[in-house]
Amino acid sequence: MKIKTVEVEGNTYAEIKDGKPVYVDDAGKEITYDPVSMHSTIGRLNREAQTQREAKEALEGQVSAFTDIDPAAAKKALEIVKNLDDKKLIDAGEVERVKNETAQSYQKKLDLATAENDQLRNQYSTEKMNAAFASSDYIKEKLAVPPDMAQATFGKHFVFKEGRLNPVDSHGNPIYSDANPGEVASFDEALEKVVQTYAHRDTILKGSGHTGSGATPPGEGGKRTISRKQFESLSPSEQHKYATSPDVKITN
Repeated sequence: MKIKTVEVEGNTYAEIKDGKPVYVDDAGKEITYDPVSMHSTIGRLNREAQTQREAKEALEGQVSAFTDIDPAAAKKALEIVKNLDDKKLIDAGEVERVKNETAQSYQKKLDLATAENDQLRNQYSTEKMNAAFASSDYIKEKLAVPPDMAQATFGKHFVFKEGRLNPVDSHGNPIYSDANPGEVASFDEALEKVVQTYAHRDTILKGSGHTGSGATPPGEGGKRTISRKQFESLSPSEQHKYATSPDVKITN
């Protein structure tokens, strides 16, 4: 990877874009690097590693205080304490019955709360996914297919976790940013990487005479046309989209 330079009045200078130096990789793609962000990321990762190491050492210190305790004896003592009522031992069978009834009641409430939480989480993740594809500048500027078609094909590469969409490759590994090493790629940057590995990318990228999966620009009546040969080269999900769309006409 080499830094990109420009000639100004006979002098050679590094090209700067948005305050960042521009580099060119072996494939000829231009990438801007943010040294300040990179330095900040490395410092953050070092601090996180130190925090984890200190937490591990603290936990080992706490555990070492119990190395001489007999687990079986401790468990027996706890069971005796659980069966105390007003400093008297009560019937252990009654205790077990109450414990089971309480556990069952709690489990029902927990299952209900979990189901409701999963439903809300799925609804929220779906809304986040729809919004991300609908507002994507990359789709608007680079792809010749509408956001819903792009989502049907590439949505599997974005997993909702910890309140955000996390981009993953075909093996489930995180997709990292080229411009900000150590950071997860933004939605559009990750989508561009995924599209570049798509077998039919030339049929959905704008330019080169293509307009979305081989479809021609809107013609008479505002409809797009696509040949039968182009239609048969699409994935099943894309074929379904075009076959059921009132705005697309399939020709022989």
